[in-house]
Amino acid sequence: MTAVDTPGRAVPLARTGGEAPPPARREGGEGGAGGHTIRQAGSVAVLLLVDYPLWARPWGWMRLVLQRWPLRHESGVRFVKILGSGHEGGFGLRPSGSRQGLFVVFDDEAAAREFLERSPVVQRYRAHARECCVALLRAISCKGSWSGVAMTPVAVPQRAGPIAALTRASIKPGKLSAFWRHSPPSEASLAQSPGCLLAVGLGEAPLLRQCTFSLWESIAAMDAYARSGAHLAAIRSATAGDFFTESMFVRFELLALRGTWKGRTHDA
Repeated sequence: MTAVDTPGRAVPLARTGGEAPPPARREGGEGGAGGHTIRQAGSVAVLLLVDYPLWARPWGWMRLVLQRWPLRHESGVRFVKILGSGHEGGFGLRPSGSRQGLFVVFDDEAAAREFLERSPVVQRYRAHARECCVALLRAISCKGSWSGVAMTPVAVPQRAGPIAALTRASIKPGKLSAFWRHSPPSEASLAQSPGCLLAVGLGEAPLLRQCTFSLWESIAAMDAYARSGAHLAAIRSATAGDFFTESMFVRFELLALRGTWKGRTHDA
């Protein structure tokens, strides 16, 4: 799945907090198929990336089995996805036996920071990790949905500095061959694109449910990649071919980044 694609149509969002819930919104596709309501989630997310040493891999594989169960008592959690990764954290068909991601959406920034500072879940991930990198993110735009959930973007002034993007999609089985024919060239260009600080391929299920997270030094660098040859061709093919049952694209303001990923230490 390309990192700065914009699949799906925009979903107008409203803050739900302690207010009355907004009018129900309905959308097609997975989670919204048959006119199901798109549920509103929070505006702040945590993405935890982990690489396990050999001895800790069974513990890591159990995270995929348990899914959100270990986080059931965490305060302010609105949405959770436990994600596998491609080989070496990349985007190909070969899965990684050691790299994973945890994506959690919270009511607000305070709940997300409390989770990072005090949660035993985060402590256990770090204790089992060879490498661990954590990003704290605030959504500034969101299109589409993920398992029937859409993030609530917060309007912030556009400013210089790092920006992140998360793209995910559920691929129609009949479109797998076409999708994977276009995706690898686009993802290969992502890793080498000027201004890309971090990029990782993630997924909920092999082949069918893919996710990409990328961090850029500026909006200009992200937009330059979005308009590049291989990536642009992949977007056009996906749009024309109607590849997805559901998709979501989110841009984030980077609030914090700490840890090590692929040998590089981040401290923003």
